[in-house]
Amino acid sequence: MAAKALVPFLVAMMLLTGVCNTLLTKYQDNVCVRNCDAPKHKDRDYFEQPVIQTLQMFIGEMACWIVVGGFTAYQRYASRKAGYEAIGTEQDEEPESPVLARDQEDSDDSAVPIANPLKPAHAFADGRVPLTGRNILLLALPACCDIAGTTLMNVGLLFVAASIYQMTRGALVLFVGLFSVLFLKRRLGAYKWFALFIVVAGVAVVGLAGALAKGESVHGESLSQPELRDAIRHGFEIVRRAASEIAASPSAGHTVLGVFLIAGAQIFTATQFVLEESIMERYAMEPIKVVSWEGTFGFIVTVIGMIVLHFAVGITKAGSNGYFDAREGLWEITHFRSIAVSSVLIMISIGGFNFFGLSVTRTVSATSRSTIDTCRTLFIWIVSLGLGWETFKWLQVVGFGLLVYGTFLFNDIVRPPLKRWVERRPEELLPETPIEHN
Repeated sequence: MAAKALVPFLVAMMLLTGVCNTLLTKYQDNVCVRNCDAPKHKDRDYFEQPVIQTLQMFIGEMACWIVVGGFTAYQRYASRKAGYEAIGTEQDEEPESPVLARDQEDSDDSAVPIANPLKPAHAFADGRVPLTGRNILLLALPACCDIAGTTLMNVGLLFVAASIYQMTRGALVLFVGLFSVLFLKRRLGAYKWFALFIVVAGVAVVGLAGALAKGESVHGESLSQPELRDAIRHGFEIVRRAASEIAASPSAGHTVLGVFLIAGAQIFTATQFVLEESIMERYAMEPIKVVSWEGTFGFIVTVIGMIVLHFAVGITKAGSNGYFDAREGLWEITHFRSIAVSSVLIMISIGGFNFFGLSVTRTVSATSRSTIDTCRTLFIWIVSLGLGWETFKWLQVVGFGLLVYGTFLFNDIVRPPLKRWVERRPEELLPETPIEHN
C-alpha cells in the first residue's frame, strides 16, 4: 500500500525532472555570450557547446552513486540497529533485510534449492550471473553509444524548438524495433510494423511543421507568424511553393538538419538499448547501478574525447569558439551565472529523472513509464509556447498525434485496427527496466 501511495509522487517527479531537463538544455542554447547588442539575431553568438552538455548529463548519472551509497548505508544501519548483520556475497549483492534473514534461519533446510550444476557459480534463479569485476567494462559499450547519440541530439537541439526535439525523439521506437528483429531475433506482428510506419509518418510531419515555420528563430525568439491559411485552397501549388521556400530559407534548412540529426541520433540510442538488453540477459545488476556505471564510463570517455578534439580542432582558427573548443565552453560556464546555474540544475534533473523513472518502472511497469514519458513531450510543448520560444502550429499537432498513436499501438496500449485479422503477440523489446538518459 505504501508503494502504491507513492506512485502519484513518483510520476509527478518523473514528469517534472524530465521536462526541466529538456527545457534547461534549450535555455542554455538561448543564452547570448558574445555580440549581444547586435540588432540582428544572426550576428549574436550563443552558448553552443553540445559536448559539454553531454558531459553534464554523465555527471548527473554519476550522481546516482550518491543514491546507491545512501541506500546501502541505510540498510546496514537498519540491520545493525535490529541486531542483525547485513548479509552480502562476493558479488556485492544487495544486503538482506533482518526479517528475511530471520525467516531463513527459522526455515527448514529442505527448503533450500538444490544448485543446478549447469549454471555458473553464484548464478541467480533465472540463470544470470552478477555483473562484477572486469565484466563491468561491458557497460562502456552502451555508454559510448550514449555519448554519440546525446551529442548529436544536443547539436540538433540548437536548430529546432524544444517540442520538435522531443517529438522527433519518438523515432527511437522505430530503430529499437528494427534492431530487436535484426540482432535479438525478435518477431514483430503486422500491426507493430504498421505502428512503426505511423511513427515515421509522425516524425516526418513534425519536421515539416518546423521547416514551414517562416521567420521563427532557432533560439526561441519568435520573429513573425507564418501565414499558411491558403494551404488547403491552393493544394499542390502551395506544397510546391513551400518546398521551394524551404530549400531557399537558411532557417528552414537548419530545422531540417536538426530533425535529421535528432532522428539519426536515435540509431545510437537504439543500439545502446539493444546492447543493454543483451548484457542484462546474461548478467544481473540493479538498474540504478547500471546508470551509475554508464555515467562513470561516459564521463571518462567524454573528458578524453574533449581533450583530444580541443587540441585537434578547438585550438585551430576554424574551430575557435566552436563545438570542440573546450576552453571557450568552460570559460562561458564560469563567466555567465545563468549558464552555471542551469548546468547544475541539468545535472540534478537528469539524475532525478533516472531515479524516479526507474522507480516508476519497478512500482508500475515499463509500458506505463513509456506512456508517462509521452506526456512529457506535451508539457514541454505547452511550456515552450508559454515562454514564447515557438509558435503554435496545427501541423505539429497532427504529427504529435501520429507519434502518440504509433507509440501506444507499438506498446499494446491501444488496440490495433482490424483486430480480427491481426494476430497480437506482444513482444517485450526493451529491457524490463529501460534506462532513459535525458
